[in-house]
Amino acid sequence: MSVYRVLDKLESYVHEATWLPAGYRVISEERLVEFVEKIRSTLPKEVGRAQIIAKDQERVMRAAQEKADEMIDDHEIVQRARTTAEVVLREAEERARKIREGADTYATQVLAEMEGRLASALGSVQKGRAALANAPKPAAAPQQQPLADAAAKSKRAAFDLHTAEETAELESVDAVKA
Repeated sequence: MSVYRVLDKLESYVHEATWLPAGYRVISEERLVEFVEKIRSTLPKEVGRAQIIAKDQERVMRAAQEKADEMIDDHEIVQRARTTAEVVLREAEERARKIREGADTYATQVLAEMEGRLASALGSVQKGRAALANAPKPAAAPQQQPLADAAAKSKRAAFDLHTAEETAELESVDAVKA
């Protein structure tokens, strides 16, 4: 008797069993054990046959793979693949060179722009200091001094934020170069 026949009989036995509330069925333990024993007794034959088939399949597949490998090594496809790989490698190297050149050019432009901004800011600072040095010193009103301090802090924070953004931009350019 085959495993499939035993399984079919077991399935029909379960379907014919007495129904209980909540979807349960009453099944005889002895009958269930009998089906399990029948499955065990028929299983080793079929499992053995399956193992023999699997081993034979592996041997045949290995032999076919070896033969295919030998044929491919001598075939024109390998030569075409090698040629294509060389072309792709040369193109990739050329693209990488162009990207590096573009990154260097961009970095030079950013640095030149930053140098101009810093020179302008330095000029403004020097003019401001000169104007403060030449201006008469009036007595500061008590209410104006905290307001001037707050304005100076606000300008300093804006300058620091702008400088941090430019620094991050330069660092990203360095990362692209690497």
